[in-house]
Amino acid sequence: MAKILLVEDDAGLCRMINDWLALEHHHLEISSDGKDGLEKMRFYQYDLAIFDWSLPLMSGIEILQEIRRLGLTTPVIMLTGRNTIPDKEVGLDAGADDYLTKPFHMKELSARIRALLRRPSAMVGEVFKCGDLIVDRGTYKVTKAGVELKLQPTEYSLLEFLLRHPNQVFTQEALLDRVWSSQSDATSNALTTCVKRLRKKIDSENQESIIKTVYGVGYKLEI
Repeated sequence: MAKILLVEDDAGLCRMINDWLALEHHHLEISSDGKDGLEKMRFYQYDLAIFDWSLPLMSGIEILQEIRRLGLTTPVIMLTGRNTIPDKEVGLDAGADDYLTKPFHMKELSARIRALLRRPSAMVGEVFKCGDLIVDRGTYKVTKAGVELKLQPTEYSLLEFLLRHPNQVFTQEALLDRVWSSQSDATSNALTTCVKRLRKKIDSENQESIIKTVYGVGYKLEI
């Protein structure tokens, strides 16, 4: 599951992409103009972003140039009706990671997303293992000692994120930003409750939890 930002002013295309990526268990946030898209990129973290080239207030290329100037390395796919080599060169030279010409098939978009998320700077591998706990990203299946666990979507997202960043400490604010939608009104209490539920499901009896509380800071998953 990846957190993806789509900056696109075509409402119909946004609905299609949102419905398709929801089936693939991704969380999609949408901005309909360039300035709002840039603000989201500046203040929130995403695993991947999709920018339309032509947008109100600020073009996709301008967003791309600005986030690269700020040092953001988020993978970016450009969407555009422009299909000439010079146009593609402009996009790629500005820092785009991939380029998709409209109209396109949703399966092709999915394939491009998977390819970028497989890069070392993003998600690596399809299976995470921690002791007898196994998370299969391909099937979204979580097992403990061979027994499948039933996790809520937010529990799964939190577990996957922590497994992708083992032994790293994250503040509550950082986890709320990475796991919950930026439009969500989730609070630290929601995170605390989610951690408690997750611990009950993934931890072995009479053993210390693999999700450690770092008092005064936040949480980490210890391997």
